Amino acid sequence: MNPTLSELEAKATRQKAAFGGDAHIVCDNLVRIYKTEGVEVVALQGLDLVIDKGELVAIVGASGSGKSTLLNVLSGLDVPTAGVARVAGTDLLSMNARDRLRYRRSVVGFIWQQTARNLLPYLTARENVELPVKLAGGRRERRERADELLELLGVGYCANRRTPEMSGGEQQRVAIAVALANSPQLVLADEPTGELDSETSELVFDSLRKANRELGVTVVVVTHDPLVSEQVDRTVGIRDGRTSSETLRREDAEGHIIAEEYAVLDRVGRLQLPRDFMNALDMERRVRLELESDHIGVWPAREEPSGE
Repeated sequence: MNPTLSELEAKATRQKAAFGGDAHIVCDNLVRIYKTEGVEVVALQGLDLVIDKGELVAIVGASGSGKSTLLNVLSGLDVPTAGVARVAGTDLLSMNARDRLRYRRSVVGFIWQQTARNLLPYLTARENVELPVKLAGGRRERRERADELLELLGVGYCANRRTPEMSGGEQQRVAIAVALANSPQLVLADEPTGELDSETSELVFDSLRKANRELGVTVVVVTHDPLVSEQVDRTVGIRDGRTSSETLRREDAEGHIIAEEYAVLDRVGRLQLPRDFMNALDMERRVRLELESDHIGVWPAREEPSGE
């Protein structure tokens, strides 16, 4: 007996893997719309993103591209308007207020650009790291946990210092320890080196790499700093509320770092051509496509002569 059309459709649906599968972070057609004074601003316009567990990823983009909105959504600070946003199996669209509080305390850690927002100035570094554990209800071994994290990140000597007694770089490394205090599965950093010089920035980013490699925590860094984006294996570019490009870095047989940039093809076949490519070839409104045996050719549209 031949299967019916409905049976074939059901079989195809079962066989088709969900977008992102069991990846650690999945954003599928993610939309975030803000309404201010009667004006709607679409910050995320159907963004797709997949990040596996244990990755260290940089998110880059111009001001207004949507990268900070994405970070706020992943941190549980902002609620998406539509689409799918999932972190460590948690559906960020369906959480209630209590779920969000629990999520921010135990699943995700956050590091702000402004050092003053990360630490309480009247507490020592150790006490700052102990505080999230205490707020989450943990009582045992808080001090040992704090000291271990401070030592891991190279600021163990700051344990008894308060914020005014530490440099900006030391404060940010202590802030990383605070973000790691409750053993989160994901650490998000919003321009963590934005207020630091290049040498100090390197120390801070070394700490993020160490947390990623030795603790296995997934790290996502939003940054304008090209030096930061060059120190990760994967950089995701965002433009106009969508992921537009990815740069993958790998080491060749001779130990040289090779970086390859790709345009991101979304689920419905859209991609964003780099602006400098478009400007160089004066591409506007439409382009001509030709399917070859192993690639798709993209050319500026021919201008047809107008009839007299």
